[in-house]
Amino acid sequence: MTFDPSTLTYNEAGLIPAIAQDATSGEVLMMAWMNAEAVAKTLETGRVTYWSRSRQSFWIKGESSGHVQELVDFRVDCDRDCLLVTVNQTGAACHTNRRTCFYTAVRDGTEVELMKPME
Repeated sequence: MTFDPSTLTYNEAGLIPAIAQDATSGEVLMMAWMNAEAVAKTLETGRVTYWSRSRQSFWIKGESSGHVQELVDFRVDCDRDCLLVTVNQTGAACHTNRRTCFYTAVRDGTEVELMKPME
């Protein structure tokens, strides 16, 4: 069956959450938004493309930073309302220059920073 991005369930803004996961380590790197066109561009090019809600434009991960996400696998969840993109990540995934956006843990009611920015 041919994949059609219009069969996904998008929110009222026409967006669907996409979780990026490192293809080798399994580490969850980040969550960002895609619209149907970003989904299509990602599948066409193999470069993960998101929709920036603040800029109202496409952004190809790593285009300006060099921290590229090369698509390895593209998955749709059972409800068709969330995506999982497994990637080969070059450099930091987070805009704070950390490997992952999930660098803050809550332990015993206290926030703990698990990693520093990459050098």
